[in-house]
Amino acid sequence: MPKRKTGAGGAGPSTRQLRAAELVRHAIVGILARDELRDPALVGALITVGEVRASPDLRHMHVFVAPLGGGDPAPLAEALNRAAPYLRGRLAREVELRNAPALHFLADTSYAIAQRIDAALAAPEVVRDLHPPAEENS
Repeated sequence: MPKRKTGAGGAGPSTRQLRAAELVRHAIVGILARDELRDPALVGALITVGEVRASPDLRHMHVFVAPLGGGDPAPLAEALNRAAPYLRGRLAREVELRNAPALHFLADTSYAIAQRIDAALAAPEVVRDLHPPAEENS
């Protein structure tokens, strides 16, 4: 039997992975919004779940998190990894998947990178180059 290609050109995740990851992302956002966590580092924390990536067998989910409003996402990811067994149990009750996936929380640095790019584009030298003065025709 020939191998099945996944995603566009066989390079990306399959549609099944994308759908399961988005389902898990919505469920995790709901669990975190209800503020059911007892870890002192997580009580009252506003958390942004930027992306969830599923393994091909859907047994592992990598969840990219960052604090809402900025800040260092590493301590937040560490605290969520401590709470991962609890979150996995809650997830198993909310999402209908054959197996409850193991959750791996990672610090999402994409927001910080985007802010640096915005700051670089707003620099006077770059703005001057992007919008040169109109030349007068004489």
